[in-house]
Amino acid sequence: MSPRSASVNEELRRRSRERLLQATVDLVGERGYEATTLADIADRAGSARGLVSYYFPGKRQLLQSAVHRLMHRTLEAALRREPHTEDGRELLARAIDAVLGLAVHHPVLMRTHMSWVLQAEGFVQCPEQQRLASLLRDAVERYGSGQVDTDYPLLRALLMGAVFAILLPGAPMPLARLRAELFQRYGLEWQLGSPPDGEPPGGGHIMTTVDQSSWSSSSSSSSSRSK
Repeated sequence: MSPRSASVNEELRRRSRERLLQATVDLVGERGYEATTLADIADRAGSARGLVSYYFPGKRQLLQSAVHRLMHRTLEAALRREPHTEDGRELLARAIDAVLGLAVHHPVLMRTHMSWVLQAEGFVQCPEQQRLASLLRDAVERYGSGQVDTDYPLLRALLMGAVFAILLPGAPMPLARLRAELFQRYGLEWQLGSPPDGEPPGGGHIMTTVDQSSWSSSSSSSSSRSK
């Protein structure tokens, strides 16, 4: 039997890593972080225990890469779903809804992820995190930002704050209220994206205070003042 080519070996490694990431999402979502061991993850993925250490320095890094993978796959699916669109406002609305939806549908995973992000080490820099960042930056650019390097971190911070508010134990904020605040911030109509059932908070249409062109102009002005 002839040896496998480098491309075949690379594909096998990619699939093995993907199985570990998916097993982590499944098990931590079912059992919680503390009750999930690396051996459990390897068993669920059908991989040798040593492969976990080969791909990831530890369980924290594995979990954060797994959550970033879930986030970028969810975001990518939302941005590309039918009907296909190039409308920047619709794409930004889809991005916001996708991220907020993760907090609602995967609370255990996202709460654990947020707790790690808030620690001194911050979030893990990994291919999955880079893919997520690229998708969000692209959504900001398509929306019409003239200062993506400034506006992308702002959107990321606002989304992180909203996810934290949804997950806050004992005093969670409702998804609709947080969505309305973000949509108003970016001048997005309530019906864009994937609106939740029912009327916007307060009834009727969200009154927008900033439109696409004025947001871009204000970004440019802020950048000019900072120079």
